[in-house]
Amino acid sequence: MEESNVKKLATTLIDAVTDKDPLVQEQLCNSLCYLGESKAEETLNACDEYLRQHEKLAYPYRVIILKAMETIVKNNIDELDRCTAKIVIILASNEMTKTKELILDWQQAASSVLVAVGKRFINKVMEEVLTKFQPGILPHYFVMQTFANLSITNVFGMVPFLNSILTTMLPMLNLARQDQMKSVFCFALQHFSDSILEYLANLDQAPDPTVRKDTFSTEIFSAFDVLFNHWLQSREAKLRLAVVEALGPMSHLLPSEKLEEQLPRLIPGIIALYKKHAETFYVSKSLGQILQASVNMGSRTLEVQVDMLLAALHPQICAPVDSLNPLVIKNHNEVLRCFTILACSFPDRLLAFLLPKLENSNERIRVGTLHIMRQIINSASVQMEIKKPFILSSMKLPLLDTNSKVKRAVVQVISAMAHHGYLEQPGGEMMIEYILRQCALPPEPMSKRQFLETEDFFASDSVRTISINTLYLISTTVDRMNDVLWPYLLEFLIPVQFTNALTPLCKSLMHLAMKRQEEGENSFLIQYDSNVNLPSPFALTTRLLIVSSHPYLGEGRGAASLRLLNVLHLNIHPLLGQRWKKTIPPLINYVEEHNDETLSQKEWEEKLLMFLRDTLMVVSDNTWICQLSLEMCKQLNCYNGSPLEKNFLYKCIGTTLGAASNKEIVRKHLQELLETARYQEEAEREGLACGFGICAINHLDDTLIKLEDFVKSDIFRKSVGIFNIFKDRSDTEVDKVKSTLILCYGQVAMHAPQELVLARIESDILRNVFQYFNTKVLGIKVETKDLTLKLCLIRSICMISQAICKSVQSSSFVFSQKAELVAQMMEFIRAEPMDFLKTAIRKRAMIACTYLSTLEPPLEELDKAELVHSCLHSVLALPSDAGITSCQKTLFFDTMTALKDLLTSLLLRNLTPQGLQNMFEHLTPWIKSPKGHERERALGLSAYLLRFFLEHLNVIAIVPFHNLGLLVGIFSPRCADSLPSLRHDALDCVYSLLYIQLFYEGFAQDYQDEVAEKLLALKDNLTNPDVTILFHTCYSIAQIIGKRLPPDQFISLLLTTFEGLKDPDVNCARAATVIINCLLKERGAVLLEKVPEIVGLIHAKLCEVKDEHVAKAIQQSVYLLASQHRAAVVASLLASPLPFDSHTCSLWRALATEPTLTSQILELLLDKMNKDVPFTENKSFLLSSSYDRVATVVPLAATCALYEIMSAPESGAAVMGLYPELFVTLLLRVSCTVGVQLPRNLQAKERKGANPRLAPRNLEPCSCAVETLQAMLFRGGSEEVITCMGLEGGWELMKTSEGHEEGVTLLARAMAKHSGPKLPLIVKTLIPVLSSVYEIQRITTTAYFAELLSSNVVNDLILLESLLDNIMGRQKDVCINVRRLVLRGLANIASGSPDKVRKHGPQLLTAMINGLDDKDDPHNLVALEAMLGLSRLLDLAEEWDVRSILLHITIRIRPFFDNERDEFRSSSINLFGHLNKFCHGNCEDVFFEQIINGLVSLLLHLQDPKPPVVSACKFALRMCGPNMECEELAAMFEKQLHDGRGLHFGEFMNDTSKYLMQNFPDTLGRLISTNLFYFKSCWEDIRAAAPMFIGFLVLQADKVACEQVDLNQLISALQLLLKDPAPTVRIKAAETLGRLVKFA
Repeated sequence: MEESNVKKLATTLIDAVTDKDPLVQEQLCNSLCYLGESKAEETLNACDEYLRQHEKLAYPYRVIILKAMETIVKNNIDELDRCTAKIVIILASNEMTKTKELILDWQQAASSVLVAVGKRFINKVMEEVLTKFQPGILPHYFVMQTFANLSITNVFGMVPFLNSILTTMLPMLNLARQDQMKSVFCFALQHFSDSILEYLANLDQAPDPTVRKDTFSTEIFSAFDVLFNHWLQSREAKLRLAVVEALGPMSHLLPSEKLEEQLPRLIPGIIALYKKHAETFYVSKSLGQILQASVNMGSRTLEVQVDMLLAALHPQICAPVDSLNPLVIKNHNEVLRCFTILACSFPDRLLAFLLPKLENSNERIRVGTLHIMRQIINSASVQMEIKKPFILSSMKLPLLDTNSKVKRAVVQVISAMAHHGYLEQPGGEMMIEYILRQCALPPEPMSKRQFLETEDFFASDSVRTISINTLYLISTTVDRMNDVLWPYLLEFLIPVQFTNALTPLCKSLMHLAMKRQEEGENSFLIQYDSNVNLPSPFALTTRLLIVSSHPYLGEGRGAASLRLLNVLHLNIHPLLGQRWKKTIPPLINYVEEHNDETLSQKEWEEKLLMFLRDTLMVVSDNTWICQLSLEMCKQLNCYNGSPLEKNFLYKCIGTTLGAASNKEIVRKHLQELLETARYQEEAEREGLACGFGICAINHLDDTLIKLEDFVKSDIFRKSVGIFNIFKDRSDTEVDKVKSTLILCYGQVAMHAPQELVLARIESDILRNVFQYFNTKVLGIKVETKDLTLKLCLIRSICMISQAICKSVQSSSFVFSQKAELVAQMMEFIRAEPMDFLKTAIRKRAMIACTYLSTLEPPLEELDKAELVHSCLHSVLALPSDAGITSCQKTLFFDTMTALKDLLTSLLLRNLTPQGLQNMFEHLTPWIKSPKGHERERALGLSAYLLRFFLEHLNVIAIVPFHNLGLLVGIFSPRCADSLPSLRHDALDCVYSLLYIQLFYEGFAQDYQDEVAEKLLALKDNLTNPDVTILFHTCYSIAQIIGKRLPPDQFISLLLTTFEGLKDPDVNCARAATVIINCLLKERGAVLLEKVPEIVGLIHAKLCEVKDEHVAKAIQQSVYLLASQHRAAVVASLLASPLPFDSHTCSLWRALATEPTLTSQILELLLDKMNKDVPFTENKSFLLSSSYDRVATVVPLAATCALYEIMSAPESGAAVMGLYPELFVTLLLRVSCTVGVQLPRNLQAKERKGANPRLAPRNLEPCSCAVETLQAMLFRGGSEEVITCMGLEGGWELMKTSEGHEEGVTLLARAMAKHSGPKLPLIVKTLIPVLSSVYEIQRITTTAYFAELLSSNVVNDLILLESLLDNIMGRQKDVCINVRRLVLRGLANIASGSPDKVRKHGPQLLTAMINGLDDKDDPHNLVALEAMLGLSRLLDLAEEWDVRSILLHITIRIRPFFDNERDEFRSSSINLFGHLNKFCHGNCEDVFFEQIINGLVSLLLHLQDPKPPVVSACKFALRMCGPNMECEELAAMFEKQLHDGRGLHFGEFMNDTSKYLMQNFPDTLGRLISTNLFYFKSCWEDIRAAAPMFIGFLVLQADKVACEQVDLNQLISALQLLLKDPAPTVRIKAAETLGRLVKFA
């Protein structure tokens, strides 16, 4: 019986191998293997029998079976008995040789089976296979391949057979005619040779240690003769490669004399194949083996072949290497191995061949030769030892090569040389210098680097990178290089050409220096006498300090340079060690804490200069300082290509000269600086001037003398000849020299001691400055056009002015040339173009005027006015900054800042109302400009000036602020400027003016006025996009102004504001009307007689007025008329054509002005809506049988009117008073207008297009009702309800027939949450609607009440009983949706009033049971609601009430587990989980049966395609666990079946099956039967899960339990499942069949 079961299962699996899906085939194979793990012999026998009985089975399917057999044999080889092995061997042998035709997959699979069996039963296999290997008859291709593979997998077992095999095989070689057969013979010989060589190498482990090489030599040589002399000449490339692969290992087994004899032919023969094969790896590998064999036996013939070998191998190395092709890389390595063999035996011959190749013009030859050089330097170091000088001298030419690939190869050779002592030889320094030159190559930009890396791997940046790595490697890891590199590398710090190498150079030097320090001071100190090429301490200090000025260049050379400087302190000066230990680390930390973007260059340079000053102070040696300054001057020309570093070098020279006490040296250096400076470079001009300024701190007289002497010198005069003035080029050069000198004087004035500089300002400094700036030709002044000269003059004047201001004597100093300088600055400003801002002349000239304005004597009033006018026009009139670059924006910002500083400086000198008036006389035209950017600039400037005035005002006596009204009238309308950015500035101006008035009235400077402070609170409203809020804010501003305005200023303010009505900005004109109306209301009692004239405009004038403010003023009179004739006004307005035009809407909104009147009008409109029918039913066309619902006009108009009234903020009180009536009426209006159409005449109006006079509202009835309901809620204080509904999409849902019910539910939820206190009256008003004749109103009301019951607010408000009674009364409603909503409402009590469920339990449960049994519910929607409700109520009901209906519910919901609709599946399964809580006691056994009946469904639906169903199953299983009396199962369910936690379904089902079979083995039959039902499930994943479940159950069941299973039925079902259209299902079926081994 056992055997038949295994056979049956195996046959079932094998029958299915014809499946077309590869994954299914793979699983079938795996299942066979699984079956074979337990029953190897039986499974192998079944496979054997099947293959023998099905001779016509196609070979692809036979391959699957054979592969399974191979796996079974491999995994069970130790347990396999001889009988089964024999059967398998015979089968595999027959399958392999069944056809002479080569069918690789089939015969290879059979051969693999034989090889697998041969690992243990080598004799049996050989016995069988040798029957297919008869002398004189060519064997099958795979017989030879099997021999070959056996010789590798079982060396010790196979080698004893090889002699006889070779003896039999040799005659066959001549019989082979086909290339395939020859190839397999070669393959066999190759593996036989490898096997023999391995056997001989491990004789100590071999079964026969007497075996020797000569045992096989004769046969191998005979085969060698055939392969080499005959087959190698074949035209077939594959065969030649097979021969070559075999000849390599065979050469080691040839007799020495035979190999020696064959070499003259063998090596040329192998080499000749290089030309015949593109893929040369096998040729190179074989050649290497032959060479090694020749060297091993001491061949004398090989020497004759060397030249030919070198000539053949060298091109292989020179060929391009494809890094993506593994064979190409392998070939490259094999060829290098050949060169290593030759280098060890023939070093002289090899070098004589290679070195001339370094001069070849072909790049690849040079690169390849260098690769070989590196290889032999590394791998033949002993043989190359005496050749080192020769090799070094031969590298001179490659060092000059400019090719990037060659450079990279040279660097790699030098790296190898460093490790093997070459660089210690004479000429090694040349190699080190080469490395450093490559380190100094410019790094490529990132974009270009990426291109180069793809196009040319050996790019220059790649050379630089590998050179840097090599330098660091040899300086840190190759100890023998320390003496070579130190201090030699210091020579490369100074030359400019090595600048890009500074960072790696400094790092290497620092490492070497630290090593030297560890060895001792004597070893570390540099002997300059014996190293004359080394840079001096002064050169090192200068270089390292200057390159640190821009620390992030060159991969961060700043920190590296400073670290090296710190390490070298003993070699710089003996006194600096302790000091630098304290000063340099903070500098390095500062650099590392910042980056290129965050570092302040000015601050960093100041730190370095401070470090330099500190160093000079510590040294305090004038000779040392002078030598340092001399070295700095020498290095100036080195930085011509680095202007920023040269600029810093000038500052360092100034600092060093300043510390020098030798005045002769100072003057000499200053003269040299002036003579050698490159004046065309801006950075150099700046640096030179700064250097002179710094030097002047200690040498003022010497500095001024040298500047004046330079002007008189021949060098300067050569450039200033009279005729050169008219030559553009010379003109430019002279101007640059003059610019520099002018800048020098400014810097000297700025830095010179304050006590000395005042006396020199006009006599020396300014006299020379003007002399350089003003050029005269034949006595006529010529205006310079040079921008640099202008800017330098302005900067110099600024610095001179600052120097005067800083002096303690500045107050008594009369600057006689002040007016002249101001006039010159104004001339510069006027000369600037007004169409763009390109230069900094405006900014710098105004800064200069600012400094000058603070000096004595003061400017004349006319001059001051002209200055203000010119500056304002120069800046404010510039074009808008939209679209300009960030640099231009920065320049404009700085220019505006300079203008502010100038104006505040001027205002400070006349801080009076008149002074303020004078300033705003110039600003007012700009404040009212039609151009927005000009207004913005002017208002910002005004706000700034008024704040400044207020902050600096010091009132001594109470005086009138006579121009307050005028100024407030200018600024107050601007609070509503069309540019929001201006409004805050305008408000700030008003705020400042009111406080200025208060201070003039005598209030203290720190006084805070409560009224004026309210202005600040209004700021946020000014930028609100809502125009209503904006103008309401303007009204509030006007109120504040009215309260603080003195009576004598009222008329002035009013008249000025009236002027604002003509403002070109419309917003400002409207703000003027707001301010006027407010002032008239608050303080215009004398003007009240003009009101009747305004009231007469009403509706007729509204159509004509374009200004909104005027229209608003007219609308204020409407409520008076309505208070007297409200019914008539309402009737008249309702009669207006729909949709209302904008003017009608504004009139409706005006009616909300007074609360009492508003309430009366709202009641009238509600009455109109409630008394008229909401819609009429008309045929869509004459012959139609269906009716369309059409809205009636009066309720529609009343709805629109309600919206307009409630949209007015003033209607809030009235809405609150009528909140329940409004809410209920509008809610029912919404429900009655869902799907209702407009009357045809109104539809026609909407189709005609939008009328500009019509309000922009949608007239669609339902949308109109929803918007009105939103307006009512908003005005009734329920904004949270609106927001909540909006976020959840409730408003849109209410408008659709499908979503209306959900929308009402969301509304009720939001009302319960945010407007609970309003619910009692709403509920009272809504209850009668439950009996409404309109079905939709009953649905709406029921849905609303149902949702209210889910909130505890109904309990708090004592509404529960009333709602429960009324909603219970609708259980028999004719409408299914009402009945469904009733059940939902009853279930919602579980959420809203859980403590009341027990009280009403029987009543609630009865309602739910009735819902489950509802007969008038064809789609089971009521039943679904009942299941959902029961799930919620069960936990709260009395246990006895539930247990009485437990079984009834369980049976009723079971069919829904597999319902097509996922909501039925999830709700029924969820309810089943809840029912588990009540199954203890008397019903425990009965319910356990229900659990077992439903368990399979629950487990399989864990693979349900719908996540809610999966979640419900997890819950139900967790609930079932404790009731199954299996602690392990319950614990596993509880641990793994949580939502959100991933579930490995296979492992879970395996564990579940294990616990089920351990605790409930008698349920196996039922569980399997239930699973079989799901074999026909419509869900693919469940069909796949069912057989998997069965497989796990069977796997975990014991023998006794398995007796419950009808194996034949199960196999038949699985056989059908193997034909399922889904591959995943077939895979699981195959997997389960494998697990049925339990029945075997």
